[in-house]
Amino acid sequence: MSLSVDTSVGRPRLAVIFGGRSSEHGVSCLTAREVIAAIDGERYDIRPIGITRDGRWVEETAEWPDLLAGQLPEVRADRPAFRWEELGDFDAVFPLLHGPWGEDGTIQGLLEMADVRYVGAGVLSSAVSMDKPFTKTVFSAAGLPQIPYVTVLPWQWKRERDRVEARIRALGLPIFVKPARAGSSSGVTMVETWSELDVAIGKAREFDPKVIVEAAALGKRELECAVMQQPDGKPVASVVGEITVAAESSHEFYDFEAKYLDGTSLNVVPADISETLRERIRTYAVQAFEAVGCEGLARVDFFSTDDGLVINEINTMPGFTPYSMFPVLWEASGVSYPELVDRLIQLALHRDKGLR
Repeated sequence: MSLSVDTSVGRPRLAVIFGGRSSEHGVSCLTAREVIAAIDGERYDIRPIGITRDGRWVEETAEWPDLLAGQLPEVRADRPAFRWEELGDFDAVFPLLHGPWGEDGTIQGLLEMADVRYVGAGVLSSAVSMDKPFTKTVFSAAGLPQIPYVTVLPWQWKRERDRVEARIRALGLPIFVKPARAGSSSGVTMVETWSELDVAIGKAREFDPKVIVEAAALGKRELECAVMQQPDGKPVASVVGEITVAAESSHEFYDFEAKYLDGTSLNVVPADISETLRERIRTYAVQAFEAVGCEGLARVDFFSTDDGLVINEINTMPGFTPYSMFPVLWEASGVSYPELVDRLIQLALHRDKGLR
């Protein structure tokens, strides 16, 4: 079964939304630049729509300035305004927003209200997948193995700090302190001595008042698998890849700078792992996709540790440049970048509206 565009009624109108108010604004813009370039303009009527860091909706152009070393592109406020009420005029929307106010179910809710089809997960699955503690609750119910963790709510850190610290200390050292609802490793700190804990939690709370603290996985390898729905709705998994940080890098872990700015991260695709581990990862990836009710696409991240395989998180709108892991995994699985973009748009154009 395949999907195709009905050209008898003209090109489908496709809005590509990017930017946004989160700390991942620049990453979203970088993704949009590449996705727009990959869309066939003869098949689709493309309209780029940017959201500035302060939440203004503007009509952007498909042309971007060259990326400067150490910088990411940004939505400019001097563009013509776009009225979000016009979203209902489109046949489909590709929401390339990362982080809060985009990947967390907010833009998906707006699109559902506008009765317009869109690429990717729905409201509930987007919200659950963005919130790491909630994701872990769902994964636990699905029987997926995870790293021990502690959730720190704002009121708990204010009123019950001693009790919270005791629970955190039970995890041992080192630990990772993270914002509960942020991506791209924003606000993440590796804590190696307890004297660093207060500063690490303060840094995480600059991005999100809700914090998650995870035990460090010993001997870990960071492995990732992409999942995409087929036209009949069945999710399938890609090959497995591994993320490494170059030996000469100053980064202790795969942080924001290593991911996007200084080129010290390396994608190894396919990962050099046993067939047994590979198939377990692919099976778990599909189970995670189904557990949170994903649609369209997701990237599922794992750690292979001294104690075995554990699932880390699921990303419902992963990085989508040609060299991001999600497209690279599908390229290695036989799906080119332009074909991948087109498949996801087609899934959106043919999905049911309303409850699914």
